[in-house]
Amino acid sequence: MVVRSYTFVDYATQWYVAIVGSLILCCHGHTVPHWRWLLLGHLVVLAGIHCLIVWHARKPVVGAVSFLRHFYPVLLYAGFYAEAGVLDQMFVQGFLDPVVIGWDQALFGCQPSLVFMQKLPYLAVSELFYAAYFSYYLMIGGVGIILYLQNRQQFCHYVSVVSFVFYICYIIFIFVPVIGPPLFFRNFPGYHLPPNLEPLTLSARDPVTIQSGLFYRLMKWIYKGFESPGAAIPSSHVAVALCTVFFSFRYIRLIRWWHLCLAVLLCLATVYCHYHYVSDVLAGILAVVLLLPTANWLYFKFDPQSAPASTGPPPGHPKAVPGH
Repeated sequence: MVVRSYTFVDYATQWYVAIVGSLILCCHGHTVPHWRWLLLGHLVVLAGIHCLIVWHARKPVVGAVSFLRHFYPVLLYAGFYAEAGVLDQMFVQGFLDPVVIGWDQALFGCQPSLVFMQKLPYLAVSELFYAAYFSYYLMIGGVGIILYLQNRQQFCHYVSVVSFVFYICYIIFIFVPVIGPPLFFRNFPGYHLPPNLEPLTLSARDPVTIQSGLFYRLMKWIYKGFESPGAAIPSSHVAVALCTVFFSFRYIRLIRWWHLCLAVLLCLATVYCHYHYVSDVLAGILAVVLLLPTANWLYFKFDPQSAPASTGPPPGHPKAVPGH
């Protein structure tokens, strides 16, 4: 009964927790001083997921239990992201930014993550890009809530694919630590740019003209408290935002073109706002190209009863979005 209640996202989440927990146990070394607590946390999450699945199987009609049963992976994303930043020195000492900076330099002859804002130092432009970057958080939750209210199978499809993409990105972060352009703007304890790259920091200043912006200040506050150094390539913002667009085109077609435009602005904003190198963005696009079809295939393989969810409301159908 319980085994039958497991879905692809349950297997994917528990496999992620088990794999990362095993890495912590076997490879923590001196770089993860509180590894025992992290390992305990992984055991608690494994047990908690199983208990939640059992609880829901026994009381499927309880609204709060059903909501938590479906949404629990979304609640874990921030914790897994922060943990990846704690674990990113297990396999590589320091960060690989000089390599990625070299890729951008070879592609463009400059550092777009520094030049882009300098070319367009206008408050209106800045606010547009920072708002687009902030919309990432609304995309994940907003599309999820719409699909949860519209069709539970569609929501399960959505959360399964998005979770899979997140988990693969997080694992890559652990093995390939890259800070990103914030490295140009401030010091990170225990790491400094090589001498040949230090002159780049001289031009790393946000124009005064944009610093009064609401979304500029909001994103500065968010990253001050929740940034995870070493989690830059591939850009999970780009990969997951494009995943959410896929589900708009598939299931919420009324908003699909607006959503796509916003996602394109977000991709540009990751560079304009100094959060990612262009190489990070390209890697994020490559990640979604590879991981989205893989996640779809795995979802329908593990949850064959959900196959009917592959078709959504036709374009313009009044049920395309709740309330329309």
